[in-house]
Amino acid sequence: MKRTIPVRLREGKDRSYEVLISPGALAQLPSLIASRWKGRSVFVVTDSHVNRLYGRTVTRGLVAAGFDPVLIDVPPGEESKSIDVYYAVLTALLENRIRRGSVVIALGGGVVGDLAGFASASVLRGVEFVQVPTSLLAQVDSSVGGKVGIDHHLGKNLIGAFHQPSLVVIDPLVLKTLPPREFRNGLAEIIKIAAALDRKFFSLLARNAAKLRPGQTAFLTRVIATAVGLKAAVVEKDEREAGLRKVLNLGHTLGHAIETASGFSLRHGETVAIGMVLEARMAATMGLLSIDHLMKIKQALEAVGLPTRIPGKLDMRRVHTSLALDKKGKDGMPLFVLPKAIGASAIDVPVPDALIRSVLA
Repeated sequence: MKRTIPVRLREGKDRSYEVLISPGALAQLPSLIASRWKGRSVFVVTDSHVNRLYGRTVTRGLVAAGFDPVLIDVPPGEESKSIDVYYAVLTALLENRIRRGSVVIALGGGVVGDLAGFASASVLRGVEFVQVPTSLLAQVDSSVGGKVGIDHHLGKNLIGAFHQPSLVVIDPLVLKTLPPREFRNGLAEIIKIAAALDRKFFSLLARNAAKLRPGQTAFLTRVIATAVGLKAAVVEKDEREAGLRKVLNLGHTLGHAIETASGFSLRHGETVAIGMVLEARMAATMGLLSIDHLMKIKQALEAVGLPTRIPGKLDMRRVHTSLALDKKGKDGMPLFVLPKAIGASAIDVPVPDALIRSVLA
């Protein structure tokens, strides 16, 4: 069941990397690090939840492989993508004498990957880092592509950089320790990738919704590899999101605004699911998308237990404020990725304010 997916970046072979997907890959991590960076200093950034589950296993393995790893533990949750926690991580790296030849390992979900990646991008003007995503969301989305960063109180991911990992190691077995809500969180990004890029993949997911669970390791490995392969192909063609890569923001323009307005009480995948349906409704109203495809997207999300409506108690003023600050907008106007059909999307679509307000209402 082992899969290796190359991410070949045009600006140089030294910036290309591999995504290794294999049940049990976490146990192989120390030997993978040793085969590439023997003799380097290694820093492991994780959160307290993941540390309790896997921190000791990884650090002991690294010690056995000849390293003297430094473990940096941050609080779990979106709150850690803050300037204060980012500064604390930088301080820990510098106090423990990180060097340009050092390697930072991001062991955790998307928050840890974004935070550790941004720290590795900026400390000493950039050191190598390895993504070891332990959530489904991070495995299929944030660990691949090099987008790293932190949040600002005005919005999500407003401070960051493009800093590609040197290696991504994905172990589907670690998903068995994920709470059900967090697992569903990742399914939203898988369905998004399929809806934006690949109709056949979308049909596979829709037909096999009952098999999208942690115990179905073989099927899940196949699904993760397909999602990662689709994203890697996009990243290879458009690393810095100048054009094609924008299709991966399907559901994100409204999703980020809703997530911020909820004070991050709603998970990222949950708000992307809501955003996908609302943006598909916009597309249907504008004549870009058939009602049949709108309903198929909605049904696929609901089949795996994801929300498709805005919670009634959400402060809509905060949604509109966050939407106005969306980094994908132009001249103060948000631009949307709208589905034209399952597997095909239009990018940079302006939507009349009246329609945005109508859909959000």
